[in-house]
Amino acid sequence: MPLRIVTLVKQIPAFAELRLDAEGRLDRAHGDPEMNPYCRRAVAGSVALAADHGGSVTVLTLGPDAAEDVLREAIAWGTARGVPTTGVLVTDPAFAGSDTLATARALAAAITRLGPFDLVVAGRNSVDADTGQVPPELAELLDLPLLAGVRHWSLAGRTLDARCEHDDGWLQARMRLPGVVTTAERLIDPCKVDPAGRAAVDPTRIERLRAADLGPGPWGEALSPTRVGAPIAVVTTRAGERTPGADLAIQVARAVQVLTARGAISGARVELDPPVASAPVDLDGPVVAAIVEPGRDALGSELVATAARLAATIGGHAAAVIFESEAHATGRRWARWGAGRSVEVRNAATEEDAAGGLTAWAVEAHPWAILAPGTLWGREVAGRTAAALGAGLTGDAVALEVGPDLRLVAMKSAVGGAWTVPITCTSPVQMATVRPGVLPAATPRPLFDDPRAAHIGVAPRRRVEVLARSREDDLDLLAEAPRIVGVGRGVDPADYPALEPLTRVLGAQLAATRKVTDAGWMPRSRQLGITGRAVAPELHVAIGTSGRFNHAIGFARARTVLAIDSDPQAEVFDVADIGIVGDWREVLELLVPALGVAMARD
Repeated sequence: MPLRIVTLVKQIPAFAELRLDAEGRLDRAHGDPEMNPYCRRAVAGSVALAADHGGSVTVLTLGPDAAEDVLREAIAWGTARGVPTTGVLVTDPAFAGSDTLATARALAAAITRLGPFDLVVAGRNSVDADTGQVPPELAELLDLPLLAGVRHWSLAGRTLDARCEHDDGWLQARMRLPGVVTTAERLIDPCKVDPAGRAAVDPTRIERLRAADLGPGPWGEALSPTRVGAPIAVVTTRAGERTPGADLAIQVARAVQVLTARGAISGARVELDPPVASAPVDLDGPVVAAIVEPGRDALGSELVATAARLAATIGGHAAAVIFESEAHATGRRWARWGAGRSVEVRNAATEEDAAGGLTAWAVEAHPWAILAPGTLWGREVAGRTAAALGAGLTGDAVALEVGPDLRLVAMKSAVGGAWTVPITCTSPVQMATVRPGVLPAATPRPLFDDPRAAHIGVAPRRRVEVLARSREDDLDLLAEAPRIVGVGRGVDPADYPALEPLTRVLGAQLAATRKVTDAGWMPRSRQLGITGRAVAPELHVAIGTSGRFNHAIGFARARTVLAIDSDPQAEVFDVADIGIVGDWREVLELLVPALGVAMARD
């Protein structure tokens, strides 16, 4: 039978036009809208798959009338390649104010009405929000398996083999159709059609669905279990100081003086007080759960310690939800970070199984909140769980606190870090994924008692067969690094060894621009920017980078930025506190020993 694919796309404002409205939501009334970059790969990949195996593509979007333009672009792309391609616009004022779960429910209703489909394809995430929540929530609502971050794929009959690009490694897996796939940025060259090509699309190839077509509702804000508060401006004014033409030694001396005064070469990450008092944990009161992703101890300790801190505020206790077999040893490990309980989910070989176990526990335990890592693994586990529970889920939170009404307030970064937006949940269970490396470091506490342990066995669904998992990097290294050296195409990879004296004296980790990781010079986990990662080190040193918006937002939350570039007009100096104009090799010859002296003196 012909392959039927439904591809989800989203219209967003152009990167440079991103802004918030008075209610803290993305303002879509300004700037030229465009297709989300990850969606461009989803469209191109879907069309290529349908062309190779014989089939059709239905492109689906939820949005205002203007979102028809992204459907036209996708239809034009498919038609030019001989693939029957149609569009469906789900549009109605009733959908206004939809959060990710309300969006997923509307899309699920539309797909059910239009289907059945063999494959649901979506971009890995949307760069305007960066939550990556809709696909796993949708997969849960449709009761389908999911493969996230697909970089390579092949289809044989009803079996899809995929190599998936995860945060710092790879997953090789096999999935039996039907299923959901999210595409990595580098799966295929993106779909792009000029305005004339989009305008030439026959409007009759686009179907419109209204809220009434999908059911009685409620829809939109009324269906959304999260509420957005007033945005708070983040003041990160950079001095942009530089003295082009000055002797290089004078520039270096001034830079070291600035870095010393700002504490950039002596400061460490702020540590929390021990998460609970030095006494046994009281297991009465509400539970704040932290999901511990296997193999990510540093991120797990941040989440458990934060859960314990929040629990102490509301008179409750923390629980560590773990997915490992050594229950006793693992439980004791997380008890040192404040967990009064450990919940071991057994037989969870995949994210879907992990979510099933977590959901079963939450239905019985009624936790006050569930915190999850903002990794690809954590996003699927949390997204599926939120959809199953009907819980509000804030994605990619950068801070967590308890509000005056004793509800969880999750602060989310917006518009490249220029604003933070407080988000609360109206659901009984409140959920948030947390961006790696943004929470304050914590200190372990004395261990008085083993945590009370619970065990949950899940029956594996076996809809995704994991063939291999591998890691090419350690995600925690960049998240925890107090200092980072970021390089662009201005540094030849053959010269990377020349950076070692700088990274050694600073105790820094290397990061990179997208062009560097595209070229394969560094792992993708080292990429900073709007389609990469965001970091918040004490010091970020930018060498050979342009300083353009798409990359600079990746280090916008750094406390201090030093830029080194031979072009005195380079944009990177505008997003730096202090700059040195000169050839980076000559600069490092003077800078490294000067930093060594200054740090030894501190």
